[in-house]
Amino acid sequence: MTETPAIDWLTIPDLTEMLGLKVSQVRRLIEDRSLLASRIDGVWKVPAAFIVDGEPMHELRGTIILLGDSGFSDEEAMNWLITSDESLGIAPIDALKAGRKAEVRRVAQSLAF
Repeated sequence: MTETPAIDWLTIPDLTEMLGLKVSQVRRLIEDRSLLASRIDGVWKVPAAFIVDGEPMHELRGTIILLGDSGFSDEEAMNWLITSDESLGIAPIDALKAGRKAEVRRVAQSLAF
């Protein structure tokens, strides 16, 4: 793995506006693992790349659950998703956006610890 790239982050208020949801609904997406959030400078933030066409990327939740089942914490799963992966050649989130869900999940399963 390489260093985590500079990425765009969305706050909970950003997400409520972008998704047209209440704060409680955005928090539920995070609790349900449809999204992952990280506390940055005391504020919960979600990578902007996790939102596609105005909603959480559909392939994301299953991939997050698979990573959790493989022993990843939510923070580790988020870092893996946004960091370029040698076997994929790009960040897993970008591979998911490119329609390579099966390949991303295969790589994720191989990382189980």
